[in-house]
Amino acid sequence: MPKRKRTSDKPATAANVPSLLPQKKHYRQRAHANPFSDHALAYPASPDAFDWSIHYPAFADSGKTPAFADIGCGFGGLLITLAPLFPDTLMLGLEIRVQVTQYVHDRITALRATSASPQPTTPGPYQNVSVIRANAMKFLPNFFPKASLTALFFLFPDPHFKARKHKARIISPTLLAEYAYVLAPGGLVYTITDVQDLAQWMRAHLEAHPLFQFVEEQELRKEGKGPILDAKVERNDGEKWLACFRRVEVKRQNHLST
Repeated sequence: MPKRKRTSDKPATAANVPSLLPQKKHYRQRAHANPFSDHALAYPASPDAFDWSIHYPAFADSGKTPAFADIGCGFGGLLITLAPLFPDTLMLGLEIRVQVTQYVHDRITALRATSASPQPTTPGPYQNVSVIRANAMKFLPNFFPKASLTALFFLFPDPHFKARKHKARIISPTLLAEYAYVLAPGGLVYTITDVQDLAQWMRAHLEAHPLFQFVEEQELRKEGKGPILDAKVERNDGEKWLACFRRVEVKRQNHLST
């Protein structure tokens, strides 16, 4: 007669209870997705038609909408880092890849479930962060009203090395017009890449746009943006290029005929 496996009488501890946090190995996905392909995406007809309480139930009665948007958020590293630093600011990651979006969603769900609120009357940790599967190159204004964001992040976007693929880069004159639309005056665009050609491309296009103005990193730190700059996602070793731009207002001149 085979021996019965002895069960342990040891109490459950953090060391022997499986973690609720998802593991990337279970969310296999290609590194990049074609933004021009037809994807089965759900998006609102307008920002007013979107119910943010589904994503931020702890803030359902606050009237708040996202102020930070991470475009192509990947596995959510920046969002998870910033969430406890700005607990009253709603943040949203936009990611086009199915499995990557699901991973970030599951990660946030697990963090919410395992993090207790320091005060019963305040939202718990990570209640201010969420993710949606979306194509930011097509549907950004469907989610965000005019001048509703204070920060847009573009961290290590797809470089699209081939010249014929440059039209798919996330920074372009057409897309910059949309970014200027959803950003409030004074809002910031943060870009970082480890590809020098892409860094030069993004900076050149942003500098050429009349509604964006380059801001030195030292100036941002003086303004208290240090925690955001220090939270940028690291990727491998080697050189990286950071460039930040402020959304500016250009006063229109009235040409009155006499």
